[in-house]
Amino acid sequence: MSLLLADAADSFLEHIRVERNLSPLTASAYAGDLQKLDAFLRQDGVTDAAQVTGAHVAGFMASLGRAGLNVRSQARTLSAVRMLFKFLVRERYLQQNPAADVDRPRMVKKLPEFLDTREVDALLAAPGTRDPRAWRDTAMLELMYATGLRVSEVVGLRLDDVDLQRGFLLARGKGRKERVVPLGARARTTLESYLAGPRPELLRSRPSDVLFPHPSGKVLTRQGIWKIVKRHALAAGIRKHLSPHKLRHSFATHLVENGADLRAVQAMLGHADLSTTEIYTHVNRARLQAIYREHHPRA
Repeated sequence: MSLLLADAADSFLEHIRVERNLSPLTASAYAGDLQKLDAFLRQDGVTDAAQVTGAHVAGFMASLGRAGLNVRSQARTLSAVRMLFKFLVRERYLQQNPAADVDRPRMVKKLPEFLDTREVDALLAAPGTRDPRAWRDTAMLELMYATGLRVSEVVGLRLDDVDLQRGFLLARGKGRKERVVPLGARARTTLESYLAGPRPELLRSRPSDVLFPHPSGKVLTRQGIWKIVKRHALAAGIRKHLSPHKLRHSFATHLVENGADLRAVQAMLGHADLSTTEIYTHVNRARLQAIYREHHPRA
């Protein structure tokens, strides 16, 4: 059965708009991807969907790479092409999907950015202890670096989640999964001092079980914590674009640099898969190479 590729693409796009309820933005991106495919194939005289082979699709993908399209956009384009031909197979226009065996472009993971230990020291010293709010910020930053908690986990911390006597806290991660995370001596000492006086002063007798509350007693928002981190980073003279998650990266990187077992780091971070944690070994390797290049006379 003859079917122009352009007509096939129109039928597919109508299908995903109506039946699959994809967002207009995604449908528009897929439409652009399929128009590029049609234009590429027309150069070889291919206009019928049944004429398209795996070699055609692979050649099209290679052309996108040569044109400088980023890997993420290439992956989305291949996804659109695969979905188109899968639709045509299901509708019995084609017997097989020519894009099924075309390799996805390899996504290169960007290594996470982190602070060195001098920058961490400067950040943690920046809030000071001049007033209850500064005390709260100091205790919170100390805890974030000491535990590697996600900002959403810090927001959710309650007084009962922290056991200062035994030196650990209970974190609730993605999917409300709970994990026990140890607290370092520095963080424990800072938290003890914060809880003993500055926190009650901050709340002014307002009832709250939030560990790091707003003066009203309510929880700080994720955006609020982001602003706190950014403000103190500027005060500390840190020029890197800093977010709460970079403190988490710093926690993990410094553990791995100092020989921590990767599975222990995985447990503390709450990663479901060890492969997610392994990125920090790459960070450490890259850092060692940079140090070598900087200091070895024959590097």
